[in-house]
Amino acid sequence: MILSWLTNRRARRRPCTPADLQAGTPTVHLEGEAKAAIETGRNRVVMAGMIFALVFLVLGGRLIELMVFKSTGEPVVDRTTALLQRLEQPHVPARGAIVDRNGVLLATSLPVAALYADPRQVLSAQDAAAKLVGVLPDLDQAAVARELASGKSFVWLDRDLSPRQEYAVNALGLPGLYFHDEERRVYPEGRLAAQVLGYTDIDGHGIAGVEKYFDARLRDPALRGTPLALSLDVRIQHAVRDELAKSVSTFTAKGGAGIVLDVRTGEVLALVSLPDFDPTHASEATPDERFNRATLGVYELGSVFKTFTLAMAINSGKATMTSGQDATHPIHIDRFTISDDDAKRRWLSIPEIYMYSSNIGAAKTALDVGPAGQRAFLGKLGLLRKASIELPEVGAPLVPREWSTIATMTIGFGHGISVSPLQFTDAAAAMVDGGLLVPATLLKRMPGAAVPAERVISPATSNDIRRLMRLVVAYGTGRQAAAPGYLVGGKTGTAEKVGAHGYRRHANVASFIAAFPIIAPRYVVMIVLDEAHGTKATHGFDTAGWTAAPTAGRVITRIAPILGVPPVDENAPDIERALYVQLPPGDIPAQDRLPATDKREKKVAFN
Repeated sequence: MILSWLTNRRARRRPCTPADLQAGTPTVHLEGEAKAAIETGRNRVVMAGMIFALVFLVLGGRLIELMVFKSTGEPVVDRTTALLQRLEQPHVPARGAIVDRNGVLLATSLPVAALYADPRQVLSAQDAAAKLVGVLPDLDQAAVARELASGKSFVWLDRDLSPRQEYAVNALGLPGLYFHDEERRVYPEGRLAAQVLGYTDIDGHGIAGVEKYFDARLRDPALRGTPLALSLDVRIQHAVRDELAKSVSTFTAKGGAGIVLDVRTGEVLALVSLPDFDPTHASEATPDERFNRATLGVYELGSVFKTFTLAMAINSGKATMTSGQDATHPIHIDRFTISDDDAKRRWLSIPEIYMYSSNIGAAKTALDVGPAGQRAFLGKLGLLRKASIELPEVGAPLVPREWSTIATMTIGFGHGISVSPLQFTDAAAAMVDGGLLVPATLLKRMPGAAVPAERVISPATSNDIRRLMRLVVAYGTGRQAAAPGYLVGGKTGTAEKVGAHGYRRHANVASFIAAFPIIAPRYVVMIVLDEAHGTKATHGFDTAGWTAAPTAGRVITRIAPILGVPPVDENAPDIERALYVQLPPGDIPAQDRLPATDKREKKVAFN
């Protein structure tokens, strides 16, 4: 257009010739100065066009930079596409997973988004806060508005957003809002193994349980792809928790603990503490729910300790299965009196001391070994130090400052010393597994791996203890722990809890230790109920024989098939012969007596 105007302007300066008029159309012939002027104009126009094009190119590029990239160089335009692309990519968690012995997922990390803002870029704090609360109703609108109006360069608005929530916030299209990729620790089995697993803080650092104990291993980049395999079996854990919860509810107990241990490998197959919590929402749990009664709690466990007293005496040669103690009268020492709840008021053999749970007999037996021998024996069992289990929540045992004569006697029947249920269970496993103490572990042992073990009693003593434990379930205080077909042996324990002014009456810790099949034990089960109360069904009794023992029996009935323990005929002759023990026949009910195998004595089996 400009070129045409210049041409016409020059043409008006030259008059038309006759030839032009004859052609009927004026023709312009540019020569000399006019032609040069037109060429110069054309060059200037081209140059101007090029300059304008360059300016537009620069401005467009800057506009694209401002719109597509924020100050940190991260895309903010087309967030939906970016979000979808990120969700489609495989997630490599920064923290390793935790599984049970069969590979069942117990803990893992999921990708989540954290929402933050640059308040300087927010157009309207009130409007943005109202819109955010519309899609994130848990937010406090007033608090969000204050943060967005603060003028700061960075404020957190919410953490742990799900992909759906992230998409909803993104769809609002509000300037100044950004997302940061994070992870959220989740526990698919919920409460099932809460105190064992523990939990992490919002930044993914372990602060309790296995999560804390193995924090460095779980965060190691070289090991993230290999899950941490625990010894727990969720099937066994569920059965123990279910039965323990029923008993805690039935007997209105403050809480309880349940443990299942493989005596040969030391692997903990179940470890339950009630009350418990959901570790995914650990911040909502109370201190009592977080407390691990199985490993951190230490208790006077009562008569279950007689297992160690008799093992100690038999192993040292101070007692035999045919020896005994005079339990005719209570023991008066200093200002204390030691008596029996179900006093027989006569001489009792070692099996009777255990079966009838005689405090008098156990105290005198412990005294035969002496304070030094008792302390050394319990120390060898690991009962005088913290358990070596892979948890940070491990309680220290409470032992006498001075191991006196009276301390030796009371410890003989489970008073004056406090240990954790796990400590006791591990030591009890050695009593029935041929005398070998295997440290309890929460890690799965690989097949063929060496198992550390220390001999603490002889195989012969261990055999005697198995026979005594079977006696308790067959005829003694643990009858309600029987699980027909699985040859259960065990021992009851009921101890009054210590208060500010001495022992508290009717505030008991009821416990039962069981082993099965007792003829060749593979597993031990420990049940502890904290302050259980008697019911009409128990005739008001709150002792272990009525509360903890039947709980253990139900647990064994449920887990034995899972563990592949086949039921047996408990009346089979070979089993009866293996479990014979000599007892005075007078205290055994007539229907339970066996024909004499010798004219000079009667023997009873433990079936």
